[in-house]
Amino acid sequence: MQNYKLFILFLFLSQFIVGQEVISKKLKGKVTANYSDLEGIYIVNLKNDTATLSEKDGYFNINASVGDTLMFSAVQFVGLKLKLKKEDFDSELLFVKMEPMINVLDEVKIQQYKNINSVSLGLVSKNQKQYTPAERRLKTASGLDAQIGTNSSVGLDPLFNWISGRTSMLKQALLSERKDFLLVKINNLFEENHFTQVLKIPTDYVKGFQYYIVEDEKFVAALNNKNKTMASFLIGELAVKYLEIIKPE
Repeated sequence: MQNYKLFILFLFLSQFIVGQEVISKKLKGKVTANYSDLEGIYIVNLKNDTATLSEKDGYFNINASVGDTLMFSAVQFVGLKLKLKKEDFDSELLFVKMEPMINVLDEVKIQQYKNINSVSLGLVSKNQKQYTPAERRLKTASGLDAQIGTNSSVGLDPLFNWISGRTSMLKQALLSERKDFLLVKINNLFEENHFTQVLKIPTDYVKGFQYYIVEDEKFVAALNNKNKTMASFLIGELAVKYLEIIKPE
């Protein structure tokens, strides 16, 4: 009799465990938005820590279960979290609508000082552009507007500088300056031990890795838009590639 009761209890527990089992399956979906660029949207399952990127036209697939929460993030969209329901798995595609990122000011205050400004005082010309030091040097030497890429002045100095190679040197200096700005942003966003302990980059190669990642357009875009979620995801992928590059060394 005692063995029979134990058998009934075991059978009940087995059925209970099977009933509670959560089945994970491949979920197919498509991001929709009033925006043409739907590729490269970061999608992460917060329950099982799996992640993927949307393909062209917003299509994606990811392992998920009923009750999981998906997070959608991209530099051009407002972040979105979606808790999955049973009906989300019943159709062939899960459609997820995202809103483009629009900066809206709550309030704008304008203080007027009766026509007293830098233009009226003759300090700067109207609609004058703002340049970094490297951009100013390149513009002076070549007559080339470093911001818009067109000639804004004509003279003999630009020709002499081009022949002597000084213009090329200043262009390289401008690229170097922009990379330096990006390196500052990287160090502000990630702590030093993130590279060695999390990404497993050897200490002697950290600086080289930083110069390597500033050549990646998607990472630079995420960095400039202060999207740490996307930047963290991309820097992880770049670290894997970089470790393969330095492996023979």
